[in-house]
Amino acid sequence: MRAIYTGPAASEPRIELDYSREMFGNFPLPDRALGFPGLRYMGSKHRLLPWIYCVFRGIDFETAADPFVGSGSVAYLLKAMGKRVIASDFLNFPAVLANATVANSKHRIDDGELKQLLAVRRRGPHFIERTFDGIFFASSDLQFLDRVSANIDHVAHPHKRALAKAALIRSCLKKQPRGVFTISGDLSHYDDGRRDLRVSMEEHFSEQVAVFNKVVFDNGKRHVVKRADVFSLRPRGVDLVYLDPPYVPRSDDNCYMKRYHFLEGLSCYWRGVRIMKGTKVKKIEKPQTPFGSRKTAIDAFDRLFRLYRHSKIVLSYSSNGYPDRRVLEDLLRRYKSRVSAFEKPHRYRFGTHSGVERAEVREYLIVGQ
Repeated sequence: MRAIYTGPAASEPRIELDYSREMFGNFPLPDRALGFPGLRYMGSKHRLLPWIYCVFRGIDFETAADPFVGSGSVAYLLKAMGKRVIASDFLNFPAVLANATVANSKHRIDDGELKQLLAVRRRGPHFIERTFDGIFFASSDLQFLDRVSANIDHVAHPHKRALAKAALIRSCLKKQPRGVFTISGDLSHYDDGRRDLRVSMEEHFSEQVAVFNKVVFDNGKRHVVKRADVFSLRPRGVDLVYLDPPYVPRSDDNCYMKRYHFLEGLSCYWRGVRIMKGTKVKKIEKPQTPFGSRKTAIDAFDRLFRLYRHSKIVLSYSSNGYPDRRVLEDLLRRYKSRVSAFEKPHRYRFGTHSGVERAEVREYLIVGQ
């Protein structure tokens, strides 16, 4: 379906809305993008990459920004397309993942370095074992996380450190039932027989180092990744920006810190963060985002579009989000003369309760040029 909306006055920019379920079905992903390791991550676009890729193909650009990088799958797709990528996130562990897979163009962990990472330390730290005993993972796994974290600190190159941390992060996601850190204690009722739940953390880590080694490649461009709140950025020379902010859902919530506080802490070994000791799962105090409240979300989107008004904008959004699509299209029209929207039915296989897991939504890519 294609609709043309001219607005209330002829002087206002025209908005073009494109909706299609199958129009992009014949374009396979670049080979490099196929190897990106999927993560059990709320809102991950990994399964939507072929559709996103086909929208990107229709836009002329060389440099792309992804300031809500999340799992890193879209930023990695952009790298696989031969683009220069500038990625960031307001959480630390997504920046670690992107440093390992996007900014890193040549550094891998060889067998000798892996052996050093696995080496037993005589006087190693015990922070994770003491803090999360009886909450997440077996004692032997917690001891391993302490040991490897200490060994990672002695890795000289930042991209190798990031790769090792990325392997550790994905190991924890695979080992934790449902991939979130909101549940603790006896989780045997979540055991569905998957190998991931039975393999030790050490085995997972060795396997994940090999997985992340395989995704390292050089596309000939220099990429930048950092931890930063989007509104602290001063974008320059960005042809296209891909925006996937933590929009307010109509059910449940969008708190990434609540679900992934353990990964956030692990990524920095809980240095510089405040643990909420009164919480059952030892949460980290969450940073505030204007995208997390209905009172501030609309103004936050307007500020976001204004910040990237000199770039082509691709906004990823969902039908279960607030505000609705039409409000966002009207906001984008303030800064862009042409707005196209692409729609795709989608079912997320993730959530913190069964109603969310079963939810079918419509995914949108709203493009302003």
